Amino acid sequence: MVITKSRLVLGATAVTLSTIAVTSLGIHSRGQALFKASPKETVDEVWQIVNRQYVDGTFNQVDWQAVRKEYLNKSYSNQQEAYKSIREMLKKLGDPYTRFMDPEEFKNMQVDTSGELTGIGITISQDEKTKQLVVIAPIEDTPAFKAGILAKDIILKINNKSTQGMDTNQAVSLIRGEPNTKVTLTIQRNGAIKQFNITRARIEIHPVRYSQKQSPAGNIGYIRLNQFSANAGKEMQNAIKDLESKKVAGYVLDLRGNPGGLLFSSVEIARMWLDKGTIVSTIDRQGEQEREVANGRALTNKPLVILVDKGSASASEILSGALKDNKRAVLVGTQTFGKGLVQSVRPLDDGSGLAVTIAKYHTPSGKDINKHGIDPDVKVDLTDAQRQDLWLHERDKLATMADPQYAKGVEILGKQIAAKGITSAEKN
Repeated sequence: MVITKSRLVLGATAVTLSTIAVTSLGIHSRGQALFKASPKETVDEVWQIVNRQYVDGTFNQVDWQAVRKEYLNKSYSNQQEAYKSIREMLKKLGDPYTRFMDPEEFKNMQVDTSGELTGIGITISQDEKTKQLVVIAPIEDTPAFKAGILAKDIILKINNKSTQGMDTNQAVSLIRGEPNTKVTLTIQRNGAIKQFNITRARIEIHPVRYSQKQSPAGNIGYIRLNQFSANAGKEMQNAIKDLESKKVAGYVLDLRGNPGGLLFSSVEIARMWLDKGTIVSTIDRQGEQEREVANGRALTNKPLVILVDKGSASASEILSGALKDNKRAVLVGTQTFGKGLVQSVRPLDDGSGLAVTIAKYHTPSGKDINKHGIDPDVKVDLTDAQRQDLWLHERDKLATMADPQYAKGVEILGKQIAAKGITSAEKN
């Protein structure tokens, strides 16, 4: 199975408001169409891509040949009519992550190398069973994050418009807007209804933040990874090298609330921690596997604890699953989100775009985490209220001993450091 790595994204980040482009960094649109495609040609182009690449060879038990005949027998007077039919056609697959983007939506999906984005900073998906729009995670320090949006929140209304029957593209169009304008989200959380008035903003995302910390476990490195964007690997490499130069005895890697991103980024970062072993396997509809493995170039072999929660999705699950299964790290926190689908994003000839689910992935132990997620080795629950207080109102306590998940991680890390016999001199 030959896959262009730069075009490979993960299902959990199928739609990201203000960060949709982060999932597709490295995808280059054709700019202008190679020729002016007719509406019917665009419909057939989408059908052909799905026919060749879609992960489910039964097409959700749908006669895909009959679908082609049905939609090519229609008359289309303009592209907008074709776009409507394409969306109807794709709905038959029952997969919210295979989606069509008109030229404007596709253009908005592109992001330049600066990583500067405009929006509110949440990643969303559509629940495959209920069809409700669900927040995967807010991006740290964005308007949605500061407003108090949480992972697993259900979006009931956008600017008082019901989201019932609404797909993710429609939701993106309603939530997106100019900086300093407002959008109102009506959220359902644990049965309660809440309303959030959020001001859109221009957002600059730095995927990695790190620091050297003195702790009961000794001198340790703390690294927070917010997004698996194209530059995350380089920033992670710089963080590890700097902390290694400071002679840290071990690491806490914080993936809480990280909604994922690019597959190649998760593999690249896994290789920095793992010297040997399988990282992930992707399986297409023929059952063909492509395995990504460590390359013997790990930057450190020091003890590692990873913090995860229900907002850790897709690429976060690949990284944490790889390091857990290879017994390279201990996972602390709560069950992860549970998205194990891989997409390819394709520009179409008329300037529109298509994201199509082409594979599912398994962790090194062969586990399919889709819809379940990864269970931590050590469970440390936080209530929504605790998490909101910690991440919003008392940020100075985050990644300190007043942070229950971090504190447990440090406790476990201390035991690992002691077991490896790292001397006090090495801790200093």
